[in-house]
Amino acid sequence: MTKVSFYLFKKSNERQVESTCRLCRKILRKNAKIWLYCADLDLQQQLDERLWSFDPSSFLAHSMQQSDAPICISAQLPDDNDWIVFNFNNPALEQFSQIGHIIEIIENDEAAKVIGREKFKTYRRLGLQPQTFKL
Repeated sequence: MTKVSFYLFKKSNERQVESTCRLCRKILRKNAKIWLYCADLDLQQQLDERLWSFDPSSFLAHSMQQSDAPICISAQLPDDNDWIVFNFNNPALEQFSQIGHIIEIIENDEAAKVIGREKFKTYRRLGLQPQTFKL
């Protein structure tokens, strides 16, 4: 069964890229593999740059379009379900059957919240039970 986690910023104005880096650092400690599913080339570049500089003591190992790194940034979905997938695209992931865990990060602004609500409704309609973590 696919797990869906929403991280909703209710009070913080932290940006999606920053929160992604924090979550990636935490997830990597559990030896999980992370797939940053993102079609927007500008956002891919921001993620790439921030993953290099996020942690002053070490960078978060990652690559673009290469599934042999612990974190992969790609406009395509992974081929297997060994990955935790962060969805940076506007629609919910309806082709979730091969994904074990989907993470949605919702920033603290009205446009992001509207998109997040639609994604949440879609996952529920597809029979999934999303969890929400308010930050």
